[in-house]
Amino acid sequence: MKRELLVMKNIDKSFPGVHALDHVNFDLRSGEVHALLGENGAGKSTLMKILTGVYQMDGGEIEVAGEPVTITNAGDAQKLGISIIYQEFNLFPHLSVAENLFIKREPRKYGKWILDGKKLHEQSEELLQRIQLNLDPARPVSSLSVAQQQMVEIAKALSLNAKIMIMDEPTSALTDHEIENLFSLILQLKKQNVGIVYISHRLEELSHIADRVTVLRDGKYVGTVNYSDTTTRELVSMMVGRELSEYFPQREHAYGAPILEVEGLSRKGAVDDVSFTLHEGEILGVSGLMGAGRTEMARLLFGADRKDGGTVTFKGEQIEISSPGDAIKRGIGYLTEDRKRDGLTLGLNVKDNITMASIKEYASMLGVMNEGKIEKATSEYVDQLSIKTPSLEQLLRNLSGGNQQKVILARWLCKGSKILIFDEPTRGIDVGAKQEIYELMNSLVKEGHSIIMISSELPEVLGMSDRILVMHEGRVAGILDGPSATEESIMYLATGGK
Repeated sequence: MKRELLVMKNIDKSFPGVHALDHVNFDLRSGEVHALLGENGAGKSTLMKILTGVYQMDGGEIEVAGEPVTITNAGDAQKLGISIIYQEFNLFPHLSVAENLFIKREPRKYGKWILDGKKLHEQSEELLQRIQLNLDPARPVSSLSVAQQQMVEIAKALSLNAKIMIMDEPTSALTDHEIENLFSLILQLKKQNVGIVYISHRLEELSHIADRVTVLRDGKYVGTVNYSDTTTRELVSMMVGRELSEYFPQREHAYGAPILEVEGLSRKGAVDDVSFTLHEGEILGVSGLMGAGRTEMARLLFGADRKDGGTVTFKGEQIEISSPGDAIKRGIGYLTEDRKRDGLTLGLNVKDNITMASIKEYASMLGVMNEGKIEKATSEYVDQLSIKTPSLEQLLRNLSGGNQQKVILARWLCKGSKILIFDEPTRGIDVGAKQEIYELMNSLVKEGHSIIMISSELPEVLGMSDRILVMHEGRVAGILDGPSATEESIMYLATGGK
């Protein structure tokens, strides 16, 4: 049996009003990938923050390589060979890739007074080649795509020669090819006896890399199983404490008349001659590889970017959408791919975020806000969408990803939007909350709303869509019937098949 690199026993941690970890156990062996699963709020991040010195535990014991240790800060963790790749990037945008990789550890010459730029460049190139990332180390991080920044984070962690590596949703922004590279790298690290804690909401990924799985629920330890001895259904049941009989809730695939007709929508270098029709009460799935133009198309429809050509017809009337304000007036709402950057104001509360798009409707002619009306409306949406929050005054940054997504949805429903564009609706959301989002989407189309759903997850596209629009290199490669489509038929079109 492989030796134990890490043992965490009876870890306890409380915050004001919240028992975040209740005597949780976790261990990691050399040369294994140990997946850590649980819904948002289950305690996964808190446990890892204790391991990396961000938080101090209230009780429990930690052993590294068989020795009891005390971890009070990130420096302690680093000295013990513990490294973490956060889901939220921890890079300096104004610095180069090389400077980010070796920040505070840059090679020096002449008695450590002068930066050795040549050596820094060489070491960075060697590190990037290890993960098959073709990047100029001199490039500023601000010029990189989200996927490239994530890979730089991974390379930065590798540069520390860690024996214990924590990966928190490392594939959330990666293409299929980059994910394959990452999995190959993980297998190499296993051979070098590195132990990897792997946190992910994408359960299908575990079949490629996971040896064991530990599940947390509501801050408590549920159990540890060998991945080869369990099933996805059993893991989901452990995570949510109940059986999810239908992962994608069923509904009748019936929709009405056209509500939005798009002809020849174009923007140079991003979207080329895109045409489709959206019907009342329909979920139109949009699939394609990263860079296919899916989000760029959505931004054109919402007026966030200017189109070079094409027409948009709403309920039989040709309309011009030159700004998000034009789209909102026509009843179009956009739930963005990066909700924290583009969709939410994390420093404001639930009530302010919900009413943000419709605030004028709650003001008198003199500009005085009707607080009672605001309170009533926002309370109704919190109840309707089952948003878990202690109060309407709770800051958005303190809610889970699933509840943050529901707040954006509440904003557009509050504004009366009939067309909703969901861009990666369940990215970074746990399995239980995902099903809640799916049920909400089904209930919305049943009430007559229409949804354009952009998703990189093929099971999600297949499980939720009435029809599926597949994009390739900025163009529509084909439109498939949802119930009869397959992963193979989608991927055939997404990769350039006719």
